[in-house]
Amino acid sequence: MPALRTRSLQPGQKIRVLVVDDSVVIRRLVCHALEEDPAIEVVGVAANGAIALNRIPQTNPDVITLDIEMPEVDGLDMLRRLRRENREIRVVMFSTMTERGATATLEALALGADDYVTKASNAGSLDVSLANLRQQLIPKIRQFFRLAPSRESPPSTAPPAVLSPPALSAGVRRTPWRAQAVAIGVSTGGPAALTAIMPHFPAGFRVPIFIVQHMPTLFTRLLAERLDTLTPLAVREAVAGEKPEPGRVYIAPGDYHMRVVGPPNGVTIALDQGPAQNSCRPAVDALFASLAETYGGAVIATVLTGMGQDGLRGVQRLKAQGAHILAQDEASSVVWGMPGAVVNAGAADEVLPLAEVVPAILSRVGGP
Repeated sequence: MPALRTRSLQPGQKIRVLVVDDSVVIRRLVCHALEEDPAIEVVGVAANGAIALNRIPQTNPDVITLDIEMPEVDGLDMLRRLRRENREIRVVMFSTMTERGATATLEALALGADDYVTKASNAGSLDVSLANLRQQLIPKIRQFFRLAPSRESPPSTAPPAVLSPPALSAGVRRTPWRAQAVAIGVSTGGPAALTAIMPHFPAGFRVPIFIVQHMPTLFTRLLAERLDTLTPLAVREAVAGEKPEPGRVYIAPGDYHMRVVGPPNGVTIALDQGPAQNSCRPAVDALFASLAETYGGAVIATVLTGMGQDGLRGVQRLKAQGAHILAQDEASSVVWGMPGAVVNAGAADEVLPLAEVVPAILSRVGGP
């Protein structure tokens, strides 16, 4: 299914949200949290998928927040029916931090959900629950839209700032180009993007592949297991201390930065819970910077769909040493934040639709 472009809202226009959850308490909490944002308007609520589907023509929402477990028509069934007829409405799933919840969330993303938020099983007070919702849900909704500037804050005419790449560590030199690793950084829309591209890597691929997908603990393991069934390559959640092997895919575990350390002939994977970078752990920047330290420029770094600009600093560091940088184009991205930051900084060697990413990698790495 093709991705939707980020929509631009006109002055005074709000993001219309339909809240779907079988819990009265959760519906009220979500509505209260969203209504505090001046750019968002809650246009309706529904207690299950059947009611929600009937209310869509009446409320004309831009976004649906959708619980998975509901009576009569649950979230997954509603999503299937919705996507048969409507690709325009953005869908943000609510997921529990359980194996069952994570599995259902990955299924929802495969069915066409755009993103998800996790809800704690014991969130504590209502104030804590509201704060969690504001912190998680509002940015996930706003990421799909370009909001018109308010009259109080006229748009700046200055060009966007371009980050300077971090200084290289002593002793690290620009490397003659020969790919020794492929690295992929991805966030919003990532599970669907990875599901689309991983089957196209051939058996016997010549170098290891490292992936950072912004996801919490448990979700990354289940994502690795799902991808492992789709590609001839072996996909696994990375383990500290293991030595990367050609033709294997290593996914950063949730809540851990994944780095590649050591000399090129003795590289190992290191995991740590150091400070979040770009509000993320795992962070793409952490992986990319470590690859610059170990492989120099002998890397193909790919930045796919995602919110924010995680990966930009790492890309600049790799680019300074001669790495080849790929960025997904806006038309095929769910959110063009991360790849857009790379492109706008002038750091991308190629800007490609998702379907052309693996052929571009194979043209530089070669076949088995």
